[in-house]
Amino acid sequence: MKPRVLIFGDNDVLRSTLKILLDESGYEVHTFSNPAMCPLNYPSDHDCLFEEPCSDIIISDVNMPVENGLDFIKGRLDKGCKVKFRALMSAEWTISGFQQAETIGCKVFNKPFNLDEMLKWLSNCQKQIDQKRVLSDWPARAKAGEEHEKNQ
Repeated sequence: MKPRVLIFGDNDVLRSTLKILLDESGYEVHTFSNPAMCPLNYPSDHDCLFEEPCSDIIISDVNMPVENGLDFIKGRLDKGCKVKFRALMSAEWTISGFQQAETIGCKVFNKPFNLDEMLKWLSNCQKQIDQKRVLSDWPARAKAGEEHEKNQ
């Protein structure tokens, strides 16, 4: 089973570059311009919807127009998020933000970051993923919902 990665970021070029790079490296990648665009974030005020993790890894930008990535991750963790590996990236870290990110167990990347550094972190994450783990089937359900809406 491919490791599943969710990428959140409002920079189209960075988000697309990471998607292409990770697709080519054997990951299942889902990208969103901000957390509000992700079907997993509905409703955002409820606990985690699934028994199984929705993903193996979340990578999020911090400074996004709709929702701050640090607040997004903290909010999901408060609601029972089961994703084991999390990373935040920013070009404008505050001391407080940096400390908060580390406190909640996020890998921190300073933009611009070296892609090799991120790939090394992802490789280390991948080595720790139980190959027998079960992830939620939300991508299939989301796709089925989109198909249903198209046919209405």
